[in-house]
Amino acid sequence: MMFDLHTHHERCGHAAGTIENYIEAALEKGLSAIGISDHSPYFGEKHDHPNPGIAMAASEFPNYVAEVLRLKEKYAGRIEVLLGVESDFFPEHAEAYRRVYEKYPFDYIIGSVHQVEGVSIFNRNRWKKLTAAQKQKTKERYYELIGWSAKSGMFDILGHIDAMKGYYPAFSDIKTEMVDATLKLIGEYDIAIEINTSGKTKDVGGWYPADDMLERAKFFGVMPTFGSDAHVPERVADDWEQVRAKLKDIGFRQWCCFRRRERVLVDL
Repeated sequence: MMFDLHTHHERCGHAAGTIENYIEAALEKGLSAIGISDHSPYFGEKHDHPNPGIAMAASEFPNYVAEVLRLKEKYAGRIEVLLGVESDFFPEHAEAYRRVYEKYPFDYIIGSVHQVEGVSIFNRNRWKKLTAAQKQKTKERYYELIGWSAKSGMFDILGHIDAMKGYYPAFSDIKTEMVDATLKLIGEYDIAIEINTSGKTKDVGGWYPADDMLERAKFFGVMPTFGSDAHVPERVADDWEQVRAKLKDIGFRQWCCFRRRERVLVDL
């Protein structure tokens, strides 16, 4: 079973193509299932559309869900279309997000930390002039938030759990015990993590998470899944076979897909 659970489309304001373009790309590549998981609106904000270039408007969210459900029916028998969302995680707004998600028949929800201390994790300038101790504290805050997202009970998958290295590759060299502590927590709460291949489009040039983190994830009993994080249809299932081979090399025997918030185990 070939699947990709992390795709975006033009609604978020920084991806190209319609939802149907991604489904057609998945069909061309022989996928059995394609997950649609565009960025959640900022449900904790007062304004309907505070960040047009980052996420859809809150008022657009029902239309997003309706379109995915319509396409799920249209493509039934050809490819399984899964309703997902990549949700931001802000602890102070978690209940607002939870109330919205309870209204819809999601197949899965990806929880991603995109901001630390109010600054994007992809902002390379945040690291300038920081001391080594301050860099360590920033990394630890990032993993603290990921740990909280695992404990929240809101998510089936945690997204790109070392993506802070995207435009700052030296992030991986910052030593802290919080990485292992967070992976242990993810394993205890039995939340899947994605192998996200979009890191290859950033300065770091590799997947999220790095191989050494995947090895530690296996040690802590964390289940992997796959997401290309495609923002153009051409990237659907990008590096799928390579990721599958790497997971087998590390010692994983299964990864997972989701359906109606239930985990579906797939042999590697």
